[in-house]
Amino acid sequence: MQLLIDICRSKKFNKNNKNQLYLKIIFTYSKQRSMNENKLLNISIIDEGVMIILEKIKKYISDPKGFFHIVSLNPENLVLCQEDSEFEKIVETAQIKLVDGMGIVLAGKMTGVKVGERVTGVRLMSELVRLAGESSLTVMLIGGKENLALELSQCYQRLYPDAKFVGLEGIKDIKNPEQDEEEQIFSIVTAVRPRFIFVAFGSPYQEKWLWRNRAYLQGAVCMGVGGAFDYLGGNAKRPFKIIQQLGLEWLFRLVNQPWRWRRQLRLIKFFELVLKQKFFSR
Repeated sequence: MQLLIDICRSKKFNKNNKNQLYLKIIFTYSKQRSMNENKLLNISIIDEGVMIILEKIKKYISDPKGFFHIVSLNPENLVLCQEDSEFEKIVETAQIKLVDGMGIVLAGKMTGVKVGERVTGVRLMSELVRLAGESSLTVMLIGGKENLALELSQCYQRLYPDAKFVGLEGIKDIKNPEQDEEEQIFSIVTAVRPRFIFVAFGSPYQEKWLWRNRAYLQGAVCMGVGGAFDYLGGNAKRPFKIIQQLGLEWLFRLVNQPWRWRRQLRLIKFFELVLKQKFFSR
C-alpha cells in the first residue's frame, strides 16, 4: 500500500501510466509474498546461485556504501537462530545468505522450501579472493589459529601480486575481546580500506562481532568463514566430493575432530524442527 500511496502522490502520476503502476504493484507484492513464504525455520531464503551472488557483490563493490554482510546457512546455525534472538536478527537481515550445509538442501526438499544452489563458504571465499586479485582490491583476513591469517595472506599475495592482502590474528579470545585488540583492527581497517574482510572466529561469534562493529566496517564485504582458513591453508582435510554430495561432511568432521560431538547433536534438533515445520506449520 505504501508503494501505491507514494506513486499516486508523485507529480508524474497520470492515467497514461496507470497500467505500469498496476504491474509494478503486482510484481512488488508477489516478490514480497514469495520471500515471506520461502522460509526455513523462520529464516527467509532467496533462491539464487553463485553467479547471482557474485553479481550482487560486484555491484556493491562498484559503489560500496553501508554494511554488506554474508552469512552461511547450515543446520547448526539455524538451530542457534531458534535459541538466540540477536543471532536470528543478524542472519535474517544479512545481504546474502549462503546455503552452505547439505542439511539445508535436504530440509528444503522435505519442506518444499526453495533453497537454490548449495554454495559453501570455502568456495565463495576462493571466488572473492580471485575477484580481488583480478581487480587489484584489498583483502583483510582476521582470526584463525596463531599466524594462520598472516601466512594465508602472504600466500595469496604471491598468487595475486596486484592485489593487497593483510592478515592478522586480531583477537585471542573472541568471547571476551579486549578493547585495544579491537581498536587495533579498526585502525588497520581505516588505513588499508579493504573491500573484503574475512573473519574466522567460528559461529555465532564471527557474525555477532561483525554485526556489532558494523559502523567501523562500512564499505567492505564482510563474511564469517569459520574453519575456511584451515582448509585453504592446508591445515585441515576436506572430505572427498562423494562424501560432500552424500551430505556426510558432519560424519567426516566427527571422525577427524571427535571433540565436536556436542555440536553435532544440533543436527538431531535441526531435523526435529524441520519435521515440525513440514507437518504442523500452515
